[in-house]
Amino acid sequence: MKIQRALLSVSDKTGLVALGECLARHGIELLSTGGTARTLREAGLKVKDVSEHTGFPEMMDGRVKTLHPKVHGGLLYLRGQAEHEQQAREHGITPIDLVVVNLYPFEKTVARPESTLEEAIENIDIGGPSMLRSAAKNHRSVTVVVDPADYAEVIRELDEFSGETTPALRKRLAARVFATTAAYDAAISNFFHGAYEVKSPYFHHPVGQRRELRYGENPHQVAALYGDFDRLFEQLHGKELSYNNIIDIQAASELIGEFSAPTVAILKHTNPCGVGSDALSLKEAWDRAYATDTQAPFGGIIVTNRPLDMALAEAIRDIFSEVIIAPQFAPEALELLKQKKNLRLMLNRMTPAQQKAPGVILRSAPGGVLVQTRDNKQIGAEELKVVSKRAPTAEELEALLFNWRVVKHVKSNAIVYGTQNRTLGIGAGQMSRVDSSRIAIWKAREAGLPLQGSVIASDAFFPFPDGLIAAAREGVTAAIHPGGSVKDGDVIKAADDHNLAMVLTGVRHFRH
Repeated sequence: MKIQRALLSVSDKTGLVALGECLARHGIELLSTGGTARTLREAGLKVKDVSEHTGFPEMMDGRVKTLHPKVHGGLLYLRGQAEHEQQAREHGITPIDLVVVNLYPFEKTVARPESTLEEAIENIDIGGPSMLRSAAKNHRSVTVVVDPADYAEVIRELDEFSGETTPALRKRLAARVFATTAAYDAAISNFFHGAYEVKSPYFHHPVGQRRELRYGENPHQVAALYGDFDRLFEQLHGKELSYNNIIDIQAASELIGEFSAPTVAILKHTNPCGVGSDALSLKEAWDRAYATDTQAPFGGIIVTNRPLDMALAEAIRDIFSEVIIAPQFAPEALELLKQKKNLRLMLNRMTPAQQKAPGVILRSAPGGVLVQTRDNKQIGAEELKVVSKRAPTAEELEALLFNWRVVKHVKSNAIVYGTQNRTLGIGAGQMSRVDSSRIAIWKAREAGLPLQGSVIASDAFFPFPDGLIAAAREGVTAAIHPGGSVKDGDVIKAADDHNLAMVLTGVRHFRH
């Protein structure tokens, strides 16, 4: 069944003219609107406005233009069904056999830090998804294209089959449409639940594209990556990413997103093993991070929140790392690091708004899926509650907040010792909090880093005073933790007995 009429309305004009020329070559009438019609006309193609086709003008700033029976009737009526054919003739409805639509860029709009709620609302496409769904529902007769990447295949079939497309292509394209509109609606739903702080019993998670991985955590496990990972991270060099690499990249990007000063972090198996900051030099930040633990970074992940310069590249090139992540690489630094053929170099394209955006975490559960919102809660100095007799000094307060940002990303039970711009000892993942504290102390001693004058951060409350007393004996002067234990009084008394400043956050950061 030859295509008689096509409706084109796209925000992305990529490949539009070539497709329009193919349609015209096969005598297919072109219907269009706005900028799409203008682009086609400028290419010398004859285009009929949708308003002329419907006999109804565009109105309300273009919000109402394709929502019309002559559009949706032309898409939805069943070809060859006598009653539908008769009704179409009675109401002057002519067939629209091909629809080319891509949607308003809602996700790109809300990803911009300066984007407003009004802009988000105006970028909710109504007519586009409606036409796509109508066309896809009637894909036995209608060809529907939502992605410019599919134009070439449509052109090939039109040329090969004299203006017709095959049922197999129409089925594939229809399936893509419903995946696209589902993801589009999910993005809108997620945005509004976050913007209006609405809690919902439902979650919407667009799956997106699928990439096969070599294997999962271990070689006997099958794995795949879904979604827009490649839009957020670009691999510049090195071996193919593994399942474990991707998990580490996620952990590293979430951790580095906590810091505004130039910062370097080192992670191993998603746990931070050292974090350092410096106002001027990434190399100084690296030295502080690396000194925390010079053994654990072997085969680890290095991440920065500033362009990776030559000084840092020279410092890290001889350390075996799996992945290095930065928002940018200086050209000479990139060339130096590329000399290690297997080292994965990743460009982090995430904006601050994307790093702080609400989202969900999914985990499998027996018979189902666990869903929770991301732990992106941040605490400022004004939100801390001083519970000790002595309030922290300005330097102690800065150190407490620095190490609180780190401990949030350490597996529970988590303890971090540090100063205003560096970690000194990290204890992770122990069954007892006091054991995590002991490990952190041991790691600091092994690294030759005295804890005198440092602070301690705990991801959850101290259940007993023992962990705090052990820290005080090492010379710690201040502590930060959520509080909330039945033993809080005993822990606070221990702090006062040892002249420690103690602040409570009221926020727990378990990470299992």
